Amino acid sequence: MLYLAVIYHMHQPYYKNLLTQEAGMPWVRLHGAKDYLDMVQILENYPAIRQTFNLVPSLIEQLDDYVNRTVKDKFLELSYKPADALAKEDKAFLLGNFFKISVEGVISFFPRYYELYFKKEAKRDFTQQDYLDLQVWFNLAWIDPSFKQNIPELKRLVDKGRFFSEEDKQVVLEKQIEILEDIIPTYKKFQETGQIEVIASPYYHPILPLLYNTKIAKEADPKVTLPRVNFNHPEDAYSQIKEAVESYKTHFGAAPFGMWPSEESVSEHIVPLLIEAGIKWIVADEAILFKSLKLKRRNTPLLYQPHLLKIKDSDLQIVFRDRNLSDLIGFDYHKRKPIDAVSNFLKHLADINNAFKDKDILVTVAMDGENAWEYFRNDGHDFLELLYQRISDSPFVKTTTVKEYLANHPPVNQIKRLATGSWIFANFSKWIGSPYKNLAWEYLAKARLELDNPKLQLPEEKLALAYKQIYIAEGSDWFWWYGDDFGDFDILFRTHLSNFYTIIGKEVPDYLQSPLVT
Repeated sequence: MLYLAVIYHMHQPYYKNLLTQEAGMPWVRLHGAKDYLDMVQILENYPAIRQTFNLVPSLIEQLDDYVNRTVKDKFLELSYKPADALAKEDKAFLLGNFFKISVEGVISFFPRYYELYFKKEAKRDFTQQDYLDLQVWFNLAWIDPSFKQNIPELKRLVDKGRFFSEEDKQVVLEKQIEILEDIIPTYKKFQETGQIEVIASPYYHPILPLLYNTKIAKEADPKVTLPRVNFNHPEDAYSQIKEAVESYKTHFGAAPFGMWPSEESVSEHIVPLLIEAGIKWIVADEAILFKSLKLKRRNTPLLYQPHLLKIKDSDLQIVFRDRNLSDLIGFDYHKRKPIDAVSNFLKHLADINNAFKDKDILVTVAMDGENAWEYFRNDGHDFLELLYQRISDSPFVKTTTVKEYLANHPPVNQIKRLATGSWIFANFSKWIGSPYKNLAWEYLAKARLELDNPKLQLPEEKLALAYKQIYIAEGSDWFWWYGDDFGDFDILFRTHLSNFYTIIGKEVPDYLQSPLVT
């Protein structure tokens, strides 16, 4: 039997400013309305499908903020603002930001939204009704198609299409928050039935080996250029893991069985930290398996089984994803018709099954659970529904959660030493090594040293806030974007570090006043 473990990774950077309670970007709310709830609800129609979902704790925290109405969101505030009260700068903001969704994949399917897009591109003046329709369509487009079809109030507005009223807009915005309110309870319900397993990541999504010591990057790539200031805080790596476990207990009533290390970044150094926190299994990329076993060629008999890492009297189980199958769904299948994409995927599974004949094997597909669907027709529903039906009907494929599989098929193969690297190039080059990424690490290291200063005397509450702010700045996203599309993320990173200095009562360094990338 071919057991298929699909693991979806749900993550957003930490956007909220701790001092102002403002979210720098709206993507938690918008992805929350489009990508998280429906990915579980769809399984109601396919009871044979078992899946694993990774929910990053900092994402959950930000969802809680929206549900509890404790976060400010400029995009949301300007959506609520009556169109006849929009100031000149408000209108400029709407035109610059309310078309931020795939033009061909989403906007083009709604005639009025598409019309407004071309009007904006032609730099033609917008009427008051145009701005009102834009407020509605931006927020409506970011709601998952299944909700626009199945929630009567939203379906009515999609059918209406234009000439929206302020009351129509209120309906859309209220439904968005209602969807967010259902996310965590729905995941909890499906986990309690056993159809899904929910796992966690380190709290603010840091690269654990680099928190442990940035010099570890040399283990993955001896040629990497390291920051001039070394970051060396194993205690932070452990805190990010431990806080994730505590958050999970709060939301799901028990400790997580598995963990997705941020960006599937692993090293031998972090294994004891995971074990100490009670984590039983993790997922990593297949390249890490082959590096660990010092194999020069892809070895599917070893790939399609779980492995064991032993540390003294304790152990950690690890599954390795099939990169090819994962990337086909994540980056290729949106270019094909759903029937062709699903047939291709099932053919790959059939070929794998035939190669192993009557043996039980575990094929792990691990991928981003939110961003890929924006490029699929109908936000991926056509593809996923056909895929789940075909798998449900398959005589040789059985889906499983990782926890369920490990309980029935404990690993027999042991890895003596886990290689260092991530799911991208099996190294850490997306987060360290370039001039701007290294500069960000240096600024972070300098800030972190302030907390080790014995002269720093802060009340307990403020000290906890300072640590929280540092942990946020340790997140992987800021380093990822330096050298790429860094604009918004540079601002967010420097804001987090600037807030840290404000919290501890010190002057913000001049170098944080201007972009790292010049």
